[in-house]
Amino acid sequence: MDKLIITIAPTGNVPTKALTPHAAVTPEKIIEDLKACEAAGASVAHIHARNEEEIPTSDRKYFEVLNRSFNEAGLKMIKQFSTGARGGGVDDPEYRGQMIDLKPEMASLATGSSNFANMVNANSPELVRELALKMKAHGVKPELEIFDAAMISGATFLHKKGILEGPLHFNLVMNVPGSLPGTPRNLMFLIDNLPEGSTFSVTGVGKRHLQLITLAIALGGHVRTGLEDVLELEGEKVSNLMLVERVAAIAKAYGRPLATPEEARELLSLS
Repeated sequence: MDKLIITIAPTGNVPTKALTPHAAVTPEKIIEDLKACEAAGASVAHIHARNEEEIPTSDRKYFEVLNRSFNEAGLKMIKQFSTGARGGGVDDPEYRGQMIDLKPEMASLATGSSNFANMVNANSPELVRELALKMKAHGVKPELEIFDAAMISGATFLHKKGILEGPLHFNLVMNVPGSLPGTPRNLMFLIDNLPEGSTFSVTGVGKRHLQLITLAIALGGHVRTGLEDVLELEGEKVSNLMLVERVAAIAKAYGRPLATPEEARELLSLS
């Protein structure tokens, strides 16, 4: 198997200090956590931004701060920005993708719509196409966010049209309330339907986190972890560092080495 790529998602849109004392909702805390997680073996940073009120935003100026802080901290990880709907501007590709011209190495791209617990994760075909084209124009590799099975078809359609360039990289996001349940059978179904030559990571949300990341490691996939996806394990509030260390321990027990940032770039065809 390839070495294991660990993606750390330190922030997301949901965690707050009221929910967990470990919440990373300021640029300073996000960078502090990324530095610790890189040292523990994480090689990709999936980054969301918050405004002064710690509310999720896609506003470029907040990504500029994070981008500058990331570079000044000397981080070697792959920088991946989120273009998700919860940052605002649901139907507006200009708003959703305004940070892409900062040229991170990667950016998230949901290739269809799905349901969350209390909202629609809206990604119209036109919006997806425009975001994909902007990423292509700036040399940013999309990480294709898959919340439901049909979103794989959405990605392969764009690939056939030449809007997405291969090899494709997927993130299988499972157990989001309202979307695909995080069961082993559903995970195998998604993997079986990925285009040949693709790479994939698995994100397990909430109580299914440990089961799904362990399966991903065993099946040759890669793993995302972080407070975006899980706030506690076995009744304990966890930190981003604790989550990366848990993945690293599972990988070690399985005998699967961790990829360095440079090795991750090669595996994801970024070099």
